[in-house]
Amino acid sequence: MSHVVSAEIVANVMSIEVEVGATVKADDALLVLESMKMEIPVLAEVDGTVTAVYVTPGDVVHDGDPLALVTPA
Repeated sequence: MSHVVSAEIVANVMSIEVEVGATVKADDALLVLESMKMEIPVLAEVDGTVTAVYVTPGDVVHDGDPLALVTPA
């Protein structure tokens, strides 16, 4: 079952650190958000493969918005 990585705050997407198809380990950075002039890395919660990235740099995300999809290894 795939794991949806969601935003936990209202923020701007600064950068995407992975591509679809990338293998990630738990705690690897998937993307970086910016809120109130702070950079907030969004980390993978499980080992697996990135199967989707739903945002692009410059997007504004809200609490609960899906950011990426990781299929566990």
